[in-house]
Amino acid sequence: MKVLIADKFEDSGRDGLAGIGCDVRYLPEAKDDRLIEAIRTERPDVLIVRSTRVTESMLDIYSLRLIVRAGAGYNTIDVAAASKRGIYVSNCPGQNAAAVAELAFGLLLALDRRIPDNVAQLRSGLWNKGEFSKARGLYGRTLGLIGLGKIGLEMVPRAKAFGMRVFGWSRSLTPAAAVAVGIESCESPYILAAQSDAVSLHLALTSETRGSISARFFDAMKDGALFVNTSRGEIVDQPALVAAMRSKGIRAGLDVFSGEPAGASGEYNNEILGEPGFYGTHHIGASTDQAQEAIAAETLRIVRVFAQTGHVPNVVNLATTTPATHVLVVRHKDRPGVLAHVFDLLKSADINVQEMENVVFDGAEAAVARIAIDRPLESALLSRMSGGNPDIIEVTLLAGV
Repeated sequence: MKVLIADKFEDSGRDGLAGIGCDVRYLPEAKDDRLIEAIRTERPDVLIVRSTRVTESMLDIYSLRLIVRAGAGYNTIDVAAASKRGIYVSNCPGQNAAAVAELAFGLLLALDRRIPDNVAQLRSGLWNKGEFSKARGLYGRTLGLIGLGKIGLEMVPRAKAFGMRVFGWSRSLTPAAAVAVGIESCESPYILAAQSDAVSLHLALTSETRGSISARFFDAMKDGALFVNTSRGEIVDQPALVAAMRSKGIRAGLDVFSGEPAGASGEYNNEILGEPGFYGTHHIGASTDQAQEAIAAETLRIVRVFAQTGHVPNVVNLATTTPATHVLVVRHKDRPGVLAHVFDLLKSADINVQEMENVVFDGAEAAVARIAIDRPLESALLSRMSGGNPDIIEVTLLAGV
């Protein structure tokens, strides 16, 4: 199996891929047209990326079978285009959770104690203890978490260690689940914003979350509250955040930005960069040695399982629902040609198979196939199916899937 790595990737992961028999091509600088040419030339089965964009034109070459995002978010991959071509897309969720939570909490501390400004003035030779001795402190304050995935959950023990009270909101969070992790649930993001002295954002970027942290959210926040985003920049209405910083004294710590440079370096100009209540880092949440080693190990596992079984761990682009309306259950002898007979008859009736499984009983004498189809069979076709092959024991049509 040929693997193309189009981003920086740990030596341990590259060595591991070679160790399981993969033919590895490491081209960390391949981007855009250069990546298209690399895919055309190398014809890889698997493409591994981190921040590199994977576009539809890269998938037209049709050699790829699997794309692995060596990280959690996969918004830089054209998942819809991959799905149309039957290409699996997988990711490595949770492997960088501790690293991102550490940075998020570091930004909270920096905002409260104005650590970067302290350092900058000392480096310039200015002693200004009177100015920087003013801070609210985190002990006894409330932290609101928007999103309670693995990163959000990693924030909870850190906040507790600093003596903070924690509120949480996510679409799936129930009061019982909140109690189980030691936090208090809020019915909406706006209620959470109104109750929190600091808010940390941990949502995935989707069509629903894009721009969801809007002016309404910032209007609900307390004056002088802290706001941290280490998830995705596009989730936040950045002009609305700037307006809230100016009108309400909100201080913001961001690791991610809308329209940030795609590569490791480049120019970035945005009005928020000049705000006195702003601190920023360069989208480095997952960039610790520990996190990158864990991501490399998970990427290796995904490729190994795919190579050995054809299954893909952490796949993100399989359908959760299909057009199937009925299930055809075929109990049959475990003999060649049985399912070919069934599929030929389905094709003759222009009935499409959406999903199927065939389980074999102990002894390999009999099996049952469950075939999800997009419309029912007529009784005559059922009769032909069951009576046209002596190895078919019984055929049953079930409505619903």
